[in-house]
Amino acid sequence: MKRKIVQIDQEKCNGCGLCAPACAEGAIRIVNGKAVLSADNLCDGLGACLGECPQDAISIIEREADEFSEAAVAEHLGQAPVSAQGEQPREPAHDHRVAHHGGCPGARVISLAPPAQSPTAREEQPSMLRQWPVQLHLVPVNAPYFRDADLLITADCVPFAYADFHRDFLAGKVVVVGCPKLDDNSFYQEKLTELFRVATIKSITVMRMEVPCCGGIVMAARQALVASGKDIPLHEVTITIGGEVQGADAGMRPTRSHGGSL
Repeated sequence: MKRKIVQIDQEKCNGCGLCAPACAEGAIRIVNGKAVLSADNLCDGLGACLGECPQDAISIIEREADEFSEAAVAEHLGQAPVSAQGEQPREPAHDHRVAHHGGCPGARVISLAPPAQSPTAREEQPSMLRQWPVQLHLVPVNAPYFRDADLLITADCVPFAYADFHRDFLAGKVVVVGCPKLDDNSFYQEKLTELFRVATIKSITVMRMEVPCCGGIVMAARQALVASGKDIPLHEVTITIGGEVQGADAGMRPTRSHGGSL
């Protein structure tokens, strides 16, 4: 059928990720640094994402496309399908997560069950934090702890989701923390650009959550690195809501796995 649907100009798109959380159906995701339409039947063609693109890369066009499907959206967002009577069937007893509503994929309410077995008792682990402050808004780019540092840039939800964040990723690194959904991602890019220029950073590790809007912090770091003119190794690590390492560059994946899985 011919209908109105979102079109994303790949030449204009810079992968900032601001459009993804604006799409209540979760139809837009970031792939290889660019926004793409996940599937035609997930897009209602109403254009709620239009005003969120600073590059003016999104438009509404009319073309042949699959019909918009609320059922497909519900499945895509992890919701239980609605029955003919308007009721949602009860979640299976073995399912460890329960989505309570749709909307932005990164803001869906999900209940996570505790692990089946409690962690075995072990010696208390010390904090691996080496500096203060940690918020990207607050750290001065000329702070002495950035000199010859291995820098960890992390979305602020990561340390809550990944149980052994200190031991597996923070140890031996200087850390800055931010949230690309709640803050100005262009500020992150400018601040990181200046940091890379001024400091003698040896390596960069960027940790993000699996939700689409979290890709903004990775994009800010990559664009800042290009703008700085520096040649610094950059590694990316993705953590699931259930606390697993979903994706990591070679050499960045821990030998152990923690938490549940989605």
